Order: sequence, then C-alpha cells, then structure tokens
Amino acid sequence: MQYVSSSLETLNLSPNLHLSIIEIGFTVKLLQMELADRAVGFILASISVTVFTYYSFWVIVLPFVDSDHFVHSYFLPQEYAILLPVYAGVSLICFLSVFIGYVMLKSNSKKKKA
Repeated sequence: MQYVSSSLETLNLSPNLHLSIIEIGFTVKLLQMELADRAVGFILASISVTVFTYYSFWVIVLPFVDSDHFVHSYFLPQEYAILLPVYAGVSLICFLSVFIGYVMLKSNSKKKKA
C-alpha cells in the first residue's frame, strides 16, 4: 500500500482515492480500446506508407529504368499510373455525392414529420 500511496502522491492524486470495481473495469476497457485504436492506426499508417512508396517509385523512378529490366515485372504498365488515381477520385466523388444526397433527403423527411 505504501507504493500505491507514494505513486499517487507523485501523480498529485489523493492518497485516499478509492476506485470501485466498475471504475477499474472501465479504465481497463479504455486502455484496451486505446491499444486497439493504436494498432489500427499503425496498420493504416503502414499501408499508406507502403502504397505511397510503391506509387512514387512507379511514377518517378521507373520511367528512367530500362524497359527490359526485371524491376518492370513488379509494376503495372505506365498508363495505369494515371488511370487508377483518376478512377479512385471519380469513385470517391460519386460515393460522397450519394452519401450527402442521402443525408439531405433523410434530414428533409425528419423536418416534414416534425
């Protein structure tokens, strides 16, 4: 108990702090969620760095490499370097437009009911 009270004093917390089982369970759940969020963030950041590196090498470096070099077998033809981002952008704009339209229609139907 001495260790607990001394560590509470270093954190500027009251040594008479009493936590219930529910509060401790909630704290543990928050820590687990934080670790899960960090893991998901790390995975998404890793994927983003990998895609950025692959695309940058494909667009910037590969045009200066001989066309018969073995590195070209790991990449799609150069035409796709432009087509894939254009299709992804158009798809994103279409999805966002449909989503915004859906939200606007849903909010209008709620206003009419009220």
